[in-house]
Amino acid sequence: MTFVRNRHLAPSFCLSVTFLENEFPVFRIMLQAGDSMVKQKSQRILTHAQVWTALDRLAERAGMSPSGLARRAGLDATTFNKSKRVMADGRERWPSTESISKVLAATNSTIETFMQLLGDGARSTQSVPMLGLTQAGSGDHFDDNGFPAGRSWSEVALPSSGDEHAYALEISGDSMKPAYRDGDLVIVSPGSAIRRGDRVVVKTSSGEVMVKELKRRTARTLELQSLNPSQPDRTLNADDVAWIARIVWASQ
Repeated sequence: MTFVRNRHLAPSFCLSVTFLENEFPVFRIMLQAGDSMVKQKSQRILTHAQVWTALDRLAERAGMSPSGLARRAGLDATTFNKSKRVMADGRERWPSTESISKVLAATNSTIETFMQLLGDGARSTQSVPMLGLTQAGSGDHFDDNGFPAGRSWSEVALPSSGDEHAYALEISGDSMKPAYRDGDLVIVSPGSAIRRGDRVVVKTSSGEVMVKELKRRTARTLELQSLNPSQPDRTLNADDVAWIARIVWASQ
């Protein structure tokens, strides 16, 4: 049995992985209590499909494709491609514990979150307000906190974000390709923490609403990178930003 410790996992938890003769890994969660380890959950043998599905769901929660998640974690973009999940001789290839640790750090997620994503059951859904992105910059569709307001919103059931103020925006046109295409839906979570590299929705004090990637944020400025390489990046004065919210899921 090998205990894998990493500062990116939940501080009080350790993930134990044992590979059996049939190459199915056994995941155990151990709770550190002083100098001893106390088993919190019984042994559970996971399937190849469960582990890869959890990684796919983690990418989905972050509003990225598996390739985008790999790049965010500093891995080769093809690391999580479906073609890499089975070897040439037909044997199943498992993601390494190092890769899992890196994606958890890149998405600011805990090992508890990953274990929840391993579940076999259907993901819970949440009914959220929905509005076209082109409409978002006009009218009084948001309050001062960036929460949905007014009666112009419709509703749609999408994977739950855990944020009661979450809402969906529908992408129009191809100005954000290849990240988003016409008709894609994104879930925006005003309550989620934001850090460099996140895709965000920003509203300026003049009413402009844009979708960008957060490049850098200081007390004075907000540097935004365009999702489409042909579009210019933006730098805004902090005083010109009404609010900023993170995109946590995309219907790709």
